[in-house]
Amino acid sequence: MGRSLKKGPFVDTPLLEKIEAMNRTAEKKVIKTWSRRSTVIPEMVGHTLAVHNGKKFIPVYVTENMVGHKLGEFAPTRIFKGHTTKVAERAAAAASAPPAGGGPGGGSGAPAAKS
Repeated sequence: MGRSLKKGPFVDTPLLEKIEAMNRTAEKKVIKTWSRRSTVIPEMVGHTLAVHNGKKFIPVYVTENMVGHKLGEFAPTRIFKGHTTKVAERAAAAASAPPAGGGPGGGSGAPAAKS
């Protein structure tokens, strides 16, 4: 369920005050924020916000297309490293298999003669 239109978008008060102060003085500095839940509003367009992802701050340059979204959407908290491939699975299986020639046929590596 969304937020009531009567209330307007949620933006943390300290973050909003910093944005408004920078707009009054027309300066552009990176603002660090932990507020991933804050909504991007038109006053933020053109600023760079460093959004915390739980480990480090991700710089996010705010554009017009971002208005209405949450800041946390632009600083992912998980890194996808890809699915395993069949080649990697075969290499892992080969590494765990016993070396050739180590069985009961002697240690020579040549096939045992049939009797």
